[in-house]
Amino acid sequence: MSPSEFAILRMSIFMGGLVLFLLLELAVPYRRPSVSKTKRWFVNLGMTVFNSLVLRVVYAGAVLVVSAYVTANHIGLLYLTPLPYWARVVVTVVFLDLLLWVWHLLNHVVPLFWRFHRVHHTDLNMDVSTATRFHLGELTISESIKLGLVFFLGADILGVLIFESSLVLAAQFQHSSLKAPAWLERIWWVLFVPPSMHRIHHSVIINERNSNYGTILSIWDRILGTLIKDTDQGRIKIGVGGHFDQKKLGLGHLLIMPFTRYVN
Repeated sequence: MSPSEFAILRMSIFMGGLVLFLLLELAVPYRRPSVSKTKRWFVNLGMTVFNSLVLRVVYAGAVLVVSAYVTANHIGLLYLTPLPYWARVVVTVVFLDLLLWVWHLLNHVVPLFWRFHRVHHTDLNMDVSTATRFHLGELTISESIKLGLVFFLGADILGVLIFESSLVLAAQFQHSSLKAPAWLERIWWVLFVPPSMHRIHHSVIINERNSNYGTILSIWDRILGTLIKDTDQGRIKIGVGGHFDQKKLGLGHLLIMPFTRYVN
């Protein structure tokens, strides 16, 4: 698969998930919006378009190119010992998800990284569009780290494709404001991240926000002691202290937010 074909695939998955979860949110909403959904979507998708244009110029499918290179030349940790192909694919997906968990944790505990990541958390409501609300600075650092990890691991190209596709859909699902059936939530909690788990992570209460870092798999939070589960979902307030004025959360404000007064 060429970088352009990969870009088309990712865009198709992104748009398909966006439309699907939006329709589900409208059909079975978890809670009523406290601010204008239209204005929030304008801001969140505006950031997505801006980020996509810049990152496409800077990276242009670099992750896929690096993955194809290490796969073709048998470079990286995965090639130090003989593994069946399916195992390399599975290890690639699981390892990248673990490192994503670590990166997410660092975004909360390292002040410099939090300056950028708080842009994501300042959304006053959480829905599928929140999954796209990231500052360009955070995404640039994240993509650069991912390139190094793919090379170091020798990440299989199919594994990278599965990981990237799963990441998009998992992020959209866990941020969506849909009332998922209780039985689905219970089953999903076992290995994956349902909306109720990630809703706790977006709480304005700091000790709740600094938990539930998983994106695809929930097992990392279970193993590493950062899982919070028994929280009254109805009382969760979304956002970051000091950033509750919707008028100061426009696209321009978000772009300069990392360089303004630090807010924990």
